[in-house]
Amino acid sequence: MTVPSDALEAIAGEVKACTQCPLHRGRKNAVPGEGSGVSGIYFIGEGPGYHENEQGRPFVGSAGQLLTELLESIGLERRVVWITNVVRCRPPENRDPLPAEIEACDVYTKRQLTALAPKVIVTLGRHAMSRFLPGEAISRAHGQPRRSGGYVVFPMYHPAAALHQPSLRQQLFDDFRKLSDFLERTPATVAPPPKKEEPRPVTQPTLF
Repeated sequence: MTVPSDALEAIAGEVKACTQCPLHRGRKNAVPGEGSGVSGIYFIGEGPGYHENEQGRPFVGSAGQLLTELLESIGLERRVVWITNVVRCRPPENRDPLPAEIEACDVYTKRQLTALAPKVIVTLGRHAMSRFLPGEAISRAHGQPRRSGGYVVFPMYHPAAALHQPSLRQQLFDDFRKLSDFLERTPATVAPPPKKEEPRPVTQPTLF
C-alpha cells in the first residue's frame, strides 16, 4: 500500500497545534503517531508517557521496547506498522485518559484510519479496546479478532501491563502469534479510501 504521507503529515501538524482538551497545557511534545500503512496494521495504545512526551514519538520507553520485541517475534519492523494512542498528549502523572480526552482526540484517530485504511486495528490496553469495543472485557477479548465500525479489531493487553505483571508477557507473545496467523490467512488488498474523512468498511471474507 502506498503510504499517504501528505495526509498523515497534515494530521500530525494539527495534532501538534491542538488545544481541544486540557492535556495540551502540560505537554512538551504531542505524539501524533509514526510508521506506515505498508503492513496494513494500525496499533493504538492509551497515551504517551514520560519518554514519549520528551521525544514526540509513541512507544519509545520500556513498553515500546517490548512492543518492538513483540513485532520482531512475528517478523515485523516498527517502520511497516502504524503506532499511535487514543490520546496524543501525556496525561498528568501517567493517569488513565479520561473519556472526554479520548473523544476530543478521536477526530485524529478517525482521520488516520481513513488515510491508512488498515487491514486490522490492534488495540493495546483496555482504554484503546473500549474505543472500538465498548463494554468488552480485555481478559475475555484479547487475542480474538472482532468487527467494529467496518474494521477488524484485534484486542491485546498493553505491553506496559506485562512489565508490571510478568504473567502477561507470554500471553502477549501468544496473541502476537495469533495476529500473525490471522494476517497470513487474510487478503492483503484493501479498497481505495473513501471521499469523506470517516472510517469505512474493509472488505474481508468471513473468518470468525
